[in-house]
Amino acid sequence: MLLSVVIPAYNEERSLGGTLSAVHKFLSSKKYDHEVIVVDDGSKDATADIAKKSPFAPGKLIVISNEKNMGKGFSVRRGVLAAKGDLVLVTDADLSTPISEVDKLIAFMDKGFDVVIGSRDVSDSKVVKHQPLLRETMGKTFNLFVKALLIGDFNDTQCGFKLFKGASARETAKIMKIDGFCYDVEMLYLLRRKGYKIKEAGVVWENDPHTKVKVFNSSFSMFMDLFRIKMWYG
Repeated sequence: MLLSVVIPAYNEERSLGGTLSAVHKFLSSKKYDHEVIVVDDGSKDATADIAKKSPFAPGKLIVISNEKNMGKGFSVRRGVLAAKGDLVLVTDADLSTPISEVDKLIAFMDKGFDVVIGSRDVSDSKVVKHQPLLRETMGKTFNLFVKALLIGDFNDTQCGFKLFKGASARETAKIMKIDGFCYDVEMLYLLRRKGYKIKEAGVVWENDPHTKVKVFNSSFSMFMDLFRIKMWYG
């Protein structure tokens, strides 16, 4: 089995080095093969240079650079389409969910699921450090809209730790349109429409206070994207 780990990164020089070291240490202990794909989204800092200096063996790390900042959804699409893995993990550059949680998701894949999404809001979730109250409240409100408009059976679509069967991820990435943070909802909506089996699994999660999500600007754009998804796909 080949596991592809896709990491979108924008101005992540503060955290990316530690993240890649942790990912390398974990994957090096596993029997399955792996590749790591960092998509530098037009960063203005040393993100790309730090990625290239990570400890992976030749051929195990791919760094893709967008010429300018295109958005997280755009970067995830590029990474997924470049991935060769039988399984594709998309994880945030700050590693708010430890890489070791991927074993829990793989176990559900072995039970017949096509997609397993990490969640902060199911019974077996463990939130080590919560978001500020305003952000957490807006996140829960956003998910109520997701349930009402598009997908009714997930408690948390925005946790940045998701595992896909490679073929289904690449097939879906080819037709996705959302460039911003709402790409998760679009991807899950399309996968559900195609009949793929999706599992929401609790994971360990810790808030990163340096998140790139802007409470009001990002939230407004994400809410508008929900209506765009509804309009595009019915």
